[in-house]
Amino acid sequence: MTDRLIRITTALAVATVAGVAAVISYRHAYELVSTHGETGLTARLVPLTVDGLILAASMLILDASHRNQPVPRLARWCLGAGIVATTGANLAHGIGHGPIGALISAWPALALAGSFELLMTLIRTEKSTSVVPVPTVHAHQPPPVAGSDAPAALAGPPSLEQTIRAWHSAGHSQRAISRELNIDRRKVKRILDQTAC
Repeated sequence: MTDRLIRITTALAVATVAGVAAVISYRHAYELVSTHGETGLTARLVPLTVDGLILAASMLILDASHRNQPVPRLARWCLGAGIVATTGANLAHGIGHGPIGALISAWPALALAGSFELLMTLIRTEKSTSVVPVPTVHAHQPPPVAGSDAPAALAGPPSLEQTIRAWHSAGHSQRAISRELNIDRRKVKRILDQTAC
């Protein structure tokens, strides 16, 4: 429950920062495009192509990650080009106010690009943790302790006693074994004491 709350809070924070940064970055790019000859619909759409390229490339990288395929070079190149273009446009917007003005203007573009990547990382890690299977162990079906090259006597499913001994040899405590196998700790101790004799 705590992990889920952390993920939801993180996703909301990242999405909020990305939304604010996108609005400011768009405004800077729109004003820059407008002062350099573009008007009307073109002036409104050009900034969307810059930040949209970052989003599209990030989503393609995420898709490749989900399919366990290598990320296409074009996606990496487009992501880099989009980050450079949006940062450059925001820098150019603020350069008239000196170096500090340029840096202040560039910050929303960097925050936007960073937020996209943070969100993609969050989605990738959530996918990888949700895919990892959690082994379930039952007292009536203990896990195998022997590999394919085991002697014939161990080829079938191991007994409860064999499982307990194998887990104890692997460094598991009596408490952990009893909890995982859902059996009384005294029974684990008794079996291990018989082994020691």
